[in-house]
Amino acid sequence: MYQWLIDEEDDQTVLREYLLHKRQISRRALTSIKYNGGKILVNNEEKNVRFILSKGDWVEVIFPPEKRSKWMEPIAIPLNILYEDDHVLIIDKPAGLATIPSRHHPTHTLANGVIHYYNQKNLPYTVHIVTRLDRDTSGLVLIAKQRYSHSILFKDQQNEAVNREYMAVVEGVLKEKEGVISAPIARDSHSILKRTVSDIGQRAITHYTVKEETPFASLVDIQLETGRTHQIRVHFEYIGHPLFGDSLYSGKMDDIDRQALHCKSLTFYHPTTRKEMHFQAGLPDDIKTLWRKLQ
Repeated sequence: MYQWLIDEEDDQTVLREYLLHKRQISRRALTSIKYNGGKILVNNEEKNVRFILSKGDWVEVIFPPEKRSKWMEPIAIPLNILYEDDHVLIIDKPAGLATIPSRHHPTHTLANGVIHYYNQKNLPYTVHIVTRLDRDTSGLVLIAKQRYSHSILFKDQQNEAVNREYMAVVEGVLKEKEGVISAPIARDSHSILKRTVSDIGQRAITHYTVKEETPFASLVDIQLETGRTHQIRVHFEYIGHPLFGDSLYSGKMDDIDRQALHCKSLTFYHPTTRKEMHFQAGLPDDIKTLWRKLQ
């Protein structure tokens, strides 16, 4: 359920125009509300979308129930939930847990655990992942509880208004202690998993700052301007400094058995209040242990 108070700016606006343009509800979603069990109310009375709004009216939208994918089997998985409300869920994901089911990981994913959690709480939601992480990357994941919240956050993400910061341990000493890696990324034609820097790839930009270093390694803060698959891993291999533990992209496996990459910070605008939200997650023990060994 979503509810808004009409102010002077939207006085005498057609309800449909208000929902389409002010609240970014798509025409497809409005059709679904009409025919699939949802409701559009003004001052607690169901109204046609041609209704003319007045200042002081309360508009309420009840979306139809969402269907869960057959792959979303509920599985009891411990979840480190940092924040939750009726619209979003923030989880600190451990390494070794895939975010969503896939051909390689058809079950026992973060999404399966969230569905189990919803069932335990009698919440009629499905899982809408906004910020996905690779299976062996740890850290913050943003999940929208409903399709509408997801659509707003997805648009924000396209407009680069969902910001994530990472920390990684990379091989060697970087000549430039602060910089930008701008190199397009495409699928590797020789692999079903790998990505590679290519002139025919999609725009990909990574900002980094070296925080600490040893003669053989660097602890790096990273901020993504774009969000391509494996972007950080590909970019740092491309400049000759692969991540420790990243076997897919030439990383050394001696002291850690997964890529030393952690999503430590997440900033976004709440889909309904539009207030800025900020969350942080400390480094996991395996990356801390790796860095102590390297020091």
